[in-house]
Amino acid sequence: MTTPVTPVPVRLAPVDAVNWRAVTALTVAESQSDWVAAPAYYLALCHYGEAGWQPLAVLDAEGDVVGFLMWTVDPADGAAWLGGIIIDAARQGRGYGRAAVRAALGLLSTEHGISSFALSYEPANTAARRCYAGLGFTETGETEDTEVVARLHITG
Repeated sequence: MTTPVTPVPVRLAPVDAVNWRAVTALTVAESQSDWVAAPAYYLALCHYGEAGWQPLAVLDAEGDVVGFLMWTVDPADGAAWLGGIIIDAARQGRGYGRAAVRAALGLLSTEHGISSFALSYEPANTAARRCYAGLGFTETGETEDTEVVARLHITG
């Protein structure tokens, strides 16, 4: 049985000229290196990719960069996709990932009026599966490349 993680306060901020170096310095645990790319790859994808990904730094209560995520809206159904979710290896297991996803859901619903969300992960990534299911994401049977798609709809 796992011990519940105490919620931690996080804030999301655009990746900018001040914090991009801290974002690129993020590392993931070796056990996750098969499932996530380096932060520099995700930043390049945000800048040069065709999907319109928007990069966000995850900041702790002191304002230090502890993670990264990116988001885009699927024009086909209006759902916001979350991707490239990284919490630095030194901060993992403390609730930052869960808090970052919750913060993204709040930000995107409040500031952009989005109520449908999607993300994907490798089927073998049981930590991601547990985390996202705990936040209310449900696997849909869809796949994105080799990854399982999970969706969440926020009402009211």
